[in-house]
Amino acid sequence: MRFGIDPEFGLWAEFTVSTPHGSATQRLRWIEAGSFRMGSPESEPMRNSNEGPRHWVTLTRGFWLADTACTQALWQAVMGTNPSHFTGDPQRPVEQVSWDEAQRFLRALEALLPGCEAALPTEAQWEYACRAGSETPFSFGGNITPEQVNYDGNSPYAGGAKGRHREETVPVKSLPANAWGLYEMHGNVWEWCADGLRSYDEQAQQDPAGPVSGDEEAPRVVRGGSWLSVAGGLRSAYRSEGRRDGRDEFLGGQGFRFALRSIEPGQVPAPVQGRPGRPAAPGGRQAR
Repeated sequence: MRFGIDPEFGLWAEFTVSTPHGSATQRLRWIEAGSFRMGSPESEPMRNSNEGPRHWVTLTRGFWLADTACTQALWQAVMGTNPSHFTGDPQRPVEQVSWDEAQRFLRALEALLPGCEAALPTEAQWEYACRAGSETPFSFGGNITPEQVNYDGNSPYAGGAKGRHREETVPVKSLPANAWGLYEMHGNVWEWCADGLRSYDEQAQQDPAGPVSGDEEAPRVVRGGSWLSVAGGLRSAYRSEGRRDGRDEFLGGQGFRFALRSIEPGQVPAPVQGRPGRPAAPGGRQAR
């Protein structure tokens, strides 16, 4: 495992997996503990009822999160297969992957990275990372364009202009990162979360998680939308779910990005000067 820090996005970790099936490198970003408002305000265009009420969430532990969705190169190196519909570039995100298959990948990855615990992010962790300190419908602001996000540009958001529809996935890191150095959190492929949908209320929550039934048909959250989604379905607060054993229920296919939870450095450097601040938490304190 290699560690470093860059002036724009801060702390990173990186590993390379080499097996008889191939070799791939994955970078992760350190996501600091902090607080944010989860869900959407009632005034947000195209809001769904399950996005509210908006409420404060505090994540008490930082975590490493892959800066991209899992690539076909990494899946191939770990699993020796490639289930994806869109191929031709190993840096495209893997898709057509069920939640259960993602779990098998994570267990296989752990065997290649001794001492590391790999997991999908919870829905709360996912939205926190997607927002990257923002409170707007998208991490990029009040609207998006196809130059920022891969989606159906024929179906823009809230009066936005129509634009390009690529009609396929794009290689990871083809489009701009959010303020915390995470790529394609909006669009490209849906991303599985660890838990099922949690019912929101107005109470502040600490490290919340939805239901995690072991039933093979139990639903799990998917977030972020895909290359085939309308723009409103890519909002930071947009929530959906699918059967944990399903591969292609969602138009555009499901992929995932993962967290590593047991390689925390002994001391996390302070945020790099110029990194966007996070919203104030309840009581006026600054989220950290």
